[in-house]
Amino acid sequence: MNAVIFWAVLLVIFLVLEATTAGLTSIWFALGAVGALISAAVAPAGPFWLQVLIFVVISGLTLWLTRPFVRKHLNIKRTATNANRVLEMVGVVREDIDNLAGKGVVFVGGKLWTARAEDGNTIPAETPVEILRIEGVKVIVRPAEVAEPVTESAGTETPEPVTTSAQAETNT
Repeated sequence: MNAVIFWAVLLVIFLVLEATTAGLTSIWFALGAVGALISAAVAPAGPFWLQVLIFVVISGLTLWLTRPFVRKHLNIKRTATNANRVLEMVGVVREDIDNLAGKGVVFVGGKLWTARAEDGNTIPAETPVEILRIEGVKVIVRPAEVAEPVTESAGTETPEPVTTSAQAETNT
């Protein structure tokens, strides 16, 4: 009867663990414990190694068969940041990029980004750079082959005021 108690306690531990976490972390092991518990209850004189084998096989099989389906359909909320929109864009270095000193700022997509050079070389200010990837909050760049970088004033010119005919008459 000790094996039945062991598997019942293990089952409760896995169920409590499952209840306290999000994302189905131990349900497969709880199912394996149920199989081993049934085995211990049906054949109390049976060898313990067989119960362990049943636990491992059921846990492994349910994990292997259901995990891909659960991961695909589990509603894991990922917040898109749209940061990847700057990838492959051309920006301009605002502060010399020096990986060893941990310095460098690039203006791209209307924002200033901390930047690091892909090859580790220093890139001077005002150099056009291509954004290769984002690592954390830093963009990884290399000097661009394009002569026209995106600048702070691009697309922000102030349009000429529009004057209607009624306004023109009152101004005269």
